[in-house]
Amino acid sequence: MTNKKIVMLAAEGDSTNIIYNAIDAEFSIDTVIIEKKESKKIFIKRRIKKLGIITVGGQILFQLIIVKLLNIFSEKRIKNILSENQLNISKIPSSKIVHVNSINDNAVAETLRNIQPDVIIINGTRIISKKILSAIPSVFINGHTGITPMYRGVHGGYWALVNNDRKHCGVTVHLVDEGIDTGTILYQETIQVAKKDNFVTYPYLQTAKMLSILSMAVENALFGNLNKVSVTGDSKIWYHPTIWQYLFYRISKNVK
Repeated sequence: MTNKKIVMLAAEGDSTNIIYNAIDAEFSIDTVIIEKKESKKIFIKRRIKKLGIITVGGQILFQLIIVKLLNIFSEKRIKNILSENQLNISKIPSSKIVHVNSINDNAVAETLRNIQPDVIIINGTRIISKKILSAIPSVFINGHTGITPMYRGVHGGYWALVNNDRKHCGVTVHLVDEGIDTGTILYQETIQVAKKDNFVTYPYLQTAKMLSILSMAVENALFGNLNKVSVTGDSKIWYHPTIWQYLFYRISKNVK
């Protein structure tokens, strides 16, 4: 498989490091294109236009207060998840990284054309534009922390628990199209959540569960034999909870 090439398009973070280290150890990743985090001002302005200032204000308070506290009190649990699942969060070698302002920059399309990868793994980026998706005839694969189509968007595991929908608390590996987590589904798996888990530990459990099915999807793509499955269910996009939503569900449903 030495003539096959894999590229990652990703945002910085533990999940990107974990996925890179796992997939690189099995198949070897040629290049990782990392996009710069979007300006908070631009992000908030766009989100207010979509959801309204009250909702966005509640989401900001949730991030500033609840998530910060959960991260502090969950350090031990996160270390345990990393250890139990042999997840490697070591940084990606700088020689493998190309930094860009946006994953949709012309420079990204040019880089992909130069590399000509067979498979492109997406993790944590903004929505991939048609310009990038059509730049080369590669297979674009995304690992999503939610079961689609029911839990598109963000924090799918958390929202499934809020909805008492444990059978859909998990992960999806799917092809990438121009929509938000609407691509053809390749594999799905559910996760088991313990009482000590919470909003900031769910994604680590999901990433751990995702690795095996992402590896299968990459292998299938490299050999031109994609496994495509059909899943029925109401399609819905979920966003960050507000601080009052989180507190209400924690008290009323014990969802942390």
